Amino acid sequence: MPGEPEPAGGVKGTRIGAASMTDEQRKALAVDYLKRMDRGESLLELFDEHALVYFPKWGLASGRAEIERLFSDLGGLFEELHHESEYYNYIVSGDTVVLEGTTSGVVRGGARWSHGPGYGGRGCAVMEIRDFKVQRLFIYVDPDYAGADIARYPWLSADGTRKR
Repeated sequence: MPGEPEPAGGVKGTRIGAASMTDEQRKALAVDYLKRMDRGESLLELFDEHALVYFPKWGLASGRAEIERLFSDLGGLFEELHHESEYYNYIVSGDTVVLEGTTSGVVRGGARWSHGPGYGGRGCAVMEIRDFKVQRLFIYVDPDYAGADIARYPWLSADGTRKR
């Protein structure tokens, strides 16, 4: 911004004392997030206290208290959850890590899903990671894991596969 003081060192966009991270460290934190989620472990310590998390049909969680509520609500959906993180595409650019991949599992009530033919199982998330903490996580996935909402889509068969 015009008139804004320049940070020490003369490089805009840098902060004094900010922890420097490598691309591999950012990717490792993203993989840790996926593996903790699969094991049902706490995720909160991975997030900055002012982080933002978005999940479809839930909305935007701001700060650790809301993020804890969001993940508690999501955890209530699953009996099993598995991210095939070893096969994910990880794109790291600066502070941004994009995770694209597949999931499988069982929702409460017993319906299974996977990334094969039919509904669910594929998704993408965009993370911003700075100072060894997730600052922002926006998840883009169809939250209808069990395929309960396929009747509204005329191109889908009753089993969730595309009509030919």
